[in-house]
Amino acid sequence: MDEKDILDSIGRYVSDEQKLRERYQRGELSGAEENRRLERIELALDQCWDLLRQRRARLAAGEDPDLATPRPPDEVEGYLQ
Repeated sequence: MDEKDILDSIGRYVSDEQKLRERYQRGELSGAEENRRLERIELALDQCWDLLRQRRARLAAGEDPDLATPRPPDEVEGYLQ
């Protein structure tokens, strides 16, 4: 996945998040369903941002950005704790 692919994915996830919130506001989703889906989207977004940061750090260090790899969700989410 190159930087453009990652940014495209981020854009899609943000759009999905927005649509999900709109559906909840219109009463098409329960609060529990909205939360469940938002959690998945937010996790995917966190992984995308992490991969993008890895690629940019590798590039800044003169390394190959294509060697950056997606980290598992529990590792990415563990940064906040």
